[in-house]
Amino acid sequence: MKTIKGPAIFLAQFAGDEPPFNSLENICRWVSELGYKGVQIPSWDKRLFDLEKAAESQTYCDEVAGVVKSYGMEITELSTHLQGQLVAVHPAYDEAFDGFAAEEVRGNPKARQEWAIQQLLLAAKASKNLGLTAHATFSGALAWPFLYPWPQRPAGLVETAFDELANRWTPILNAFDDAGVDVCYEIHPGEDLHDGATFEMFLDLVGNHERCRMLYDPSHYVLQCLDYLHHLDLYHDLIKVFHVKDAEFNPDGRNGVYGGFQSWTERAGRFRSLGDGQVDFSAIFSKMAQYDFPGWAVLEWECCLKHPEQGAAEGAPFIRDHIIRVTEKAFDDFADSGIDQAANRRLLGMA
Repeated sequence: MKTIKGPAIFLAQFAGDEPPFNSLENICRWVSELGYKGVQIPSWDKRLFDLEKAAESQTYCDEVAGVVKSYGMEITELSTHLQGQLVAVHPAYDEAFDGFAAEEVRGNPKARQEWAIQQLLLAAKASKNLGLTAHATFSGALAWPFLYPWPQRPAGLVETAFDELANRWTPILNAFDDAGVDVCYEIHPGEDLHDGATFEMFLDLVGNHERCRMLYDPSHYVLQCLDYLHHLDLYHDLIKVFHVKDAEFNPDGRNGVYGGFQSWTERAGRFRSLGDGQVDFSAIFSKMAQYDFPGWAVLEWECCLKHPEQGAAEGAPFIRDHIIRVTEKAFDDFADSGIDQAANRRLLGMA
């Protein structure tokens, strides 16, 4: 069995224009002082990381890794959540998602998609240069506006959407395969890959591609009323990235899964800081140990109530205290009788 690595932290929600959040060195100093041992880096934020340079320059990647290492940490993964979203965008969301793209491709969906795909290809090269084995991203969505079948969905609509999603991602998956890096899709509402069933549909259409893998974040399953522990039983071999994020779901006679268009504080389902929600992390970390999860426990802070700096400060000890140092011996080894194979055969009446 393997002991999960951590605690680590996803830097996206903390990056800003003021110290200590405005450069990789400053933010690494801050999170290392909080007790983190790894950082997951958002590839779109040039205050922290230059994706294009990382894809082209091994020297730059060595410098980035050196900065992180100087604070006693490692890079866990790169993230292209925003760019991955733009690989597949339904026209209903064109304007809303334009802000994720470079200015020169905004207002041009075809150019934006091409830009997003190029970003993923750069991320494959950058991940290889950094010596990483997994990558975090979103799938994007073409079918999401048709999630609830009213009016009835036309026959073949979902199949057509998933065929196209697979066509767009297959060359990207091949590029990551060349780089020796798994593409780990965060299973997330708003993406076409939002639960186990949709992931299986996609995995089948990309020919069970060996680089098509999952990012596991139980908070998104709580808000869907999906069994996040059974999900680990089903998909543990496919899960290569782990976001440690808490959530709660408190439906009433007024508000349920869909949230009533309310603010995050007023929804039945809310993201919370670690320990403030309903996720059974003791059970999750036990299953991660049982199934030899090979990666990092990475805090993703999203909370509608608590300040991010408090969430980050509390997150490191929370994760550290939940990591199970796996045993190298059986608890009943003290009672080993030392009986050999011949004795075993006698005990079974086989002598």
